[in-house]
Amino acid sequence: MERHYGWVIVAAGAVITCVAAGSMFALPVYLQPIADDTGWTRAGISGAMTLGFVVMGIAGFFWGTLSDRIGARPVLLIATLLLGLGLLLSSRASSLLMFQLSYGGLIGAAGGAFFAPLMATTIGWFDKHRSLAVSLVSIGGGVAPMVVTPLASILIEQIGWRSAMFWIALGAAAIIAPLALLVRPAPAAAVGGAADPAAAALPAEGSPLTDRLGAIMRTPQFIVLAGTFFLCCAAHSGPIFHTVSYAMLCGATPLAAASIYSVEGVAGLFGRLFFGLTADRLGVKRVIVGGLLLQAAGIFTYIYVGELRDFYLLAAVLGMAYGGVMPLYGVLARDYFPAHVMGTVLGGITMTSSIGMAFGPVGGGWIFDSFGDYHWLYISSAAIGLAAAALALAFPQPARPSEPVPQPA
Repeated sequence: MERHYGWVIVAAGAVITCVAAGSMFALPVYLQPIADDTGWTRAGISGAMTLGFVVMGIAGFFWGTLSDRIGARPVLLIATLLLGLGLLLSSRASSLLMFQLSYGGLIGAAGGAFFAPLMATTIGWFDKHRSLAVSLVSIGGGVAPMVVTPLASILIEQIGWRSAMFWIALGAAAIIAPLALLVRPAPAAAVGGAADPAAAALPAEGSPLTDRLGAIMRTPQFIVLAGTFFLCCAAHSGPIFHTVSYAMLCGATPLAAASIYSVEGVAGLFGRLFFGLTADRLGVKRVIVGGLLLQAAGIFTYIYVGELRDFYLLAAVLGMAYGGVMPLYGVLARDYFPAHVMGTVLGGITMTSSIGMAFGPVGGGWIFDSFGDYHWLYISSAAIGLAAAALALAFPQPARPSEPVPQPA
């Protein structure tokens, strides 16, 4: 039973990521109701999400490193408390600044605590089928738009945005906390350590934190991995966040526009499964490059979209592309780095990706407020997506045990 427990981690992780990501990233469906109710600008409300991404990135580095030392379970429980508290305070915010601090600060800090600890724990449980296992955990993020986003939209119409956010806060905490108790570290035999090829380039387990951080961040593997993740997220964050508003400007009803996220979610499920299985067969690098090219093409196509049917078709392509690619960065990281620093490594790349995500919401809001449409958002985002694919070509091949391991620069 012990060797099969990794699949319990996968199942718990999938539900946790669904509820956590759905609760945090449902803000786009709140955007117009909040603006109508309070008079706050779209850019100002979107700024809460931008702040959230920045805080999530910085906090993710901290949480990832902390999970290497104390384990994922306590980190997840603390994050659950922060997520619930942030949503509760945001639902009662009386000023834009209070909303930005509670949503961007507390919820952002919570969001940074889920990805790195869960992925590092999952990776530790698997040798074979690692890409598939990590992709299945991330499926929760794909299911979230099909569950939490429509739920939030329905609650907003029935009871208003403040009450909707309040009840989602309570429900999220009630679901995540018991599941976090199921998460436990992999047995030592399954983790590997000194045998990992990248281990020779890094200080040993238990070494000072500053030594480990410096050694990790100076490796070409980390630099390329973090840079590609940053550009990938900078490319799709604006289109994802502003799709609901764009569709409503094109004549879609609020619920129909919100359902575009559901289509992306369904496509993301297939993308995670397909990309995960394909990466186990063809290699992670090839699949990431192909997915990034597909993402850039899909983003550019937005400038030609105006009908709801076209939004659905494009959502299917983009959902498969970015949904399939995102979890594979963690798998690639495990090819480069040993298990005892995975939380730190994943926290580091999460930080860079979150900074990339931070540009989209506020950038898209500024473009709309300045030009009255989203045309330049999609052109610039597509260009950033192509840059991500180009940088991904520079991924070094993972060293084999018989090959020398690149030392920190």
